Amino acid sequence: MPEDATTGGLPIKMLHDRLLVALRKEDGDRRSTGGILIPATAQVAKRLVWGEAKGVGPSVRQIKVGDQVLFSPEDQHEVEVHGEDLIILRERDVHAVAAARIEENTGLYL
Repeated sequence: MPEDATTGGLPIKMLHDRLLVALRKEDGDRRSTGGILIPATAQVAKRLVWGEAKGVGPSVRQIKVGDQVLFSPEDQHEVEVHGEDLIILRERDVHAVAAARIEENTGLYL
């Protein structure tokens, strides 16, 4: 792996309740049904996006590396790590988790 100027090529450990998330490719630029390119930066009414957890801090309880997470782009902090643009979030800013290990239920207890 090429050496990164920011981290000197060192391993990175997330702290506390922080997540390191990569945006899914399809959540970048989009095309309308008419073929018009809609940039990722376009303001869309509170659109949530999916990303993949690449790293989790020791206090994160519900999310594992590789899980798909749903979050608001307004709650993010962007960072470049080893040439890849990633996002840092708190676990509490994640609205939903998609993973094969999750049981099929609503999570509600009646």
